[in-house]
Order: sequence, then C-alpha cells, then structure tokens
Amino acid sequence: MSRYGDEVASLATELTDPGDLDALIDRASSARIVMLGEASHGTHEYYSWRAAVTRRLIEELGFSFVAVEGDWPDCERVDRSVRGLPGSPGDPREALMAYDRWPTWMWANEEVVDFCRWLRSWNAVREPKVGFHGLDVYSLWESLREILVYLREHDPDQVPRALAAYRCFEPYAEDAQSYAWATHLVAASCEREVVDLLVDLRERAAGSAGDFAAWQNAEVVAGAERYYRAMVHGGPESWNVRDRHMDETLDRLLGRYGPDAKAVVWAHNTHVGDARATEQSVHGEVTIGQLARERYGSGHVLLVGFGGHRGTVIAGREWGASMEVMGVPPARPDALEDVLHATAPGQALFVFPEWGDQPPLLTELVAHRAIGVVYRAERERWGNYVPTILGERYDAFLWFDETTAVRPMHTFRVDIREPETFPSGV
Repeated sequence: MSRYGDEVASLATELTDPGDLDALIDRASSARIVMLGEASHGTHEYYSWRAAVTRRLIEELGFSFVAVEGDWPDCERVDRSVRGLPGSPGDPREALMAYDRWPTWMWANEEVVDFCRWLRSWNAVREPKVGFHGLDVYSLWESLREILVYLREHDPDQVPRALAAYRCFEPYAEDAQSYAWATHLVAASCEREVVDLLVDLRERAAGSAGDFAAWQNAEVVAGAERYYRAMVHGGPESWNVRDRHMDETLDRLLGRYGPDAKAVVWAHNTHVGDARATEQSVHGEVTIGQLARERYGSGHVLLVGFGGHRGTVIAGREWGASMEVMGVPPARPDALEDVLHATAPGQALFVFPEWGDQPPLLTELVAHRAIGVVYRAERERWGNYVPTILGERYDAFLWFDETTAVRPMHTFRVDIREPETFPSGV
C-alpha cells in the first residue's frame, strides 16, 4: 500500500478547525444537494465534523434544510423546535430526547443537540428558516396517528379512511415483524387501505404546511407497508424500497422549499455513496446518492464519505441489545483505512479531482469499512467492509485516524419495535 503515499499526500488537507474546509465549501457552491456520510452511526468525529460542514453550507451558501436518516414524526418535533414555532420545545434537546426507538443514540446524542441549538439560534433572526426533516420509512404507526390527529382537526370527513388504514394494522399490535410475516403467509395486506388514504392526502398537499406534513406521513405509511412486505422475502428489495422512499422524500422537500432550495443530507456511507462504485450494485441495491445523481445530475450533487482507522463507537452486539461503547480495532491490512493510516494526516479532507486522470487510490477497488448499529469487532477479518472505487463512490472524503464514541442522551434499554434493517442496521 506504500505506493499510494505520494498521491495521498497530494490530495490531503489537514483538518484542525472548520476553516480548513474551504476546498469542500468551494466545491459545494454549484451543488443543489450535499450528502454527508458516516462510517458508523455512533462516532463523535463524524457527527461533529458533519455538523461543522453543514453550518458553513448554511451560513455561506444558503442551504435550505437538513434531511437525515431518521423518522419523519420524530424529526418534525425537532424541526418545530429549531424553527421556534409556537408550542414547540424551547430547547431542541427536549425534542431530541423524544427519540425512543432503538437505536436511540443515532439522533438522541449530544452532538446533534449542539447542532440543533446552533440552528435554532440561526433561525431566530433569519428568514426563511432552515428546516430539519426525516427521510426514513419506519414510523408506520406513529405516522398513522399523526394523520388521524391532523384530519380530526382539519378534515373530519376524511377520518374514516384513516381509521380504515389504522384498523387494518391494529391486529399486529405495532409489531412490524408480525405484519410482515402475515403478508407472507396469508393474503393479509393493508395496501388498499393505505393507497386510498394516500390518494386523498396527495390531493390536499398543495395547501398549507400542515397538509404537506400529513401527505408525507401518508407516504411514510405507504413506504413502510411496502418495506415490511418486501423484507420477509429477503434480497435487496427491502433495501431499495427504503432508499427510493428517502430519495422521493428528498425530492418532495426540495419541491416544498421552492425552485432555489438546496439540501444537506445526513446518512450512513452505505446510503450516501453511489452504489454503482461498490458491490452493492452487484447485489442489486441502489442508494440515495446514486438516485440523486441520476435525478439531478452529478454536477448538482456532492457526495462526501467519512472514515476512520481505530477508536471507539456506540453500537449494539445484536439488534435491540443495550448500547455499548465498543472498541474499533485497527483496520485490516488491505483496507482504505489502513492506507490512510500509513499516509495521511490524523485528520484530513480529500476533495477529489472533477476532471482529468485520477490517481490509482481513487480508481482501484479497495475495501472500505462500514459499521452499522449492530457491530461485532471480532468479525473484522471477513465482514464490515464494502469493496469500493473511492473516486466514483464519493466526490470528497473526511478522514479521522482515531475516533471516539458519540455521547448518547439515553442510557437505558429501549423498545425495539422494528425488525432489523437489511442488511446490517445501516
């Protein structure tokens, strides 16, 4: 791997403070969407530097909202708080504490609190306000309840349709696994009730912000229903339902914010990176990074990966297990992370060339570590790595040789309520 030494040195900018991000901000000036990844869901450096990049994108380039790999209803509570809307928590920490489904630490952590407090202060003296929204698909029952509350207040005539969908799911006691297996074993699907509800709410969506939120909750219910039905069949379909839902939600948000809107996306590298540059494409998987490039054009989408060599991380040893601070061992010898450990500064930014010849580190297939909410360090030798062509998967990369765990807000075991995500909790 020593043959990469000179090219790594030529591409690297040492990171000491947010001022060192200038090259990345310059590159983002022509982008409508900047996607910021993470190599785990539990690493302090990924969250804190992702926030630092986002602050500069908002301050200097006028980005309109942040969209995260989180549930719509949970993130709407945060959005109301950072906007300072009536009846919302005065401190975003209170809204973030309400994330109560495993893995809570993914968004209920002090790093996100710090960013959301800054965003509330920014919004307090500026218009238009910068939003905070969830892209994910898991909040089936929560979204159904939000729809019912909204319709009872604003359109009581439509409540029966919402109740029909809710009662269809009711026998499964908010257990997604039970619903998924029921659709697999017998002809028990709530798809018709969900579609009827969705059609009605789509027709209302051109109205107020409240109508948009109700529509989005209906899209979540529809996406979740498809996701759970696909999940029991195995293979890539459930992954693709989820990433296509996130892509479509992002597009709806951009439409809602207007023709000049610009979005920052926070998600795992396995969603942000372009699947066509990894073995994900071999398995038939797509990613939101790939879908955004296809929808908006590569010149308007900036994909930024993150990675580290060793340290600590918050994760669980199995789905639903208590969160732990785990050790992350040094990367295996054939991995990208081992190359950067040997050749790059301890913290560094890499902005890849847009044109011309790229060095071999960006064009050759190399193993790249990915840690999900479930992590077993003892599997490092054969798992936790995604073969990657770095310069095609991302447009830039942030590197941290030694990392530390995020600071979670919750310290107790919480209700799982959702089946394990395909394939490894990312």
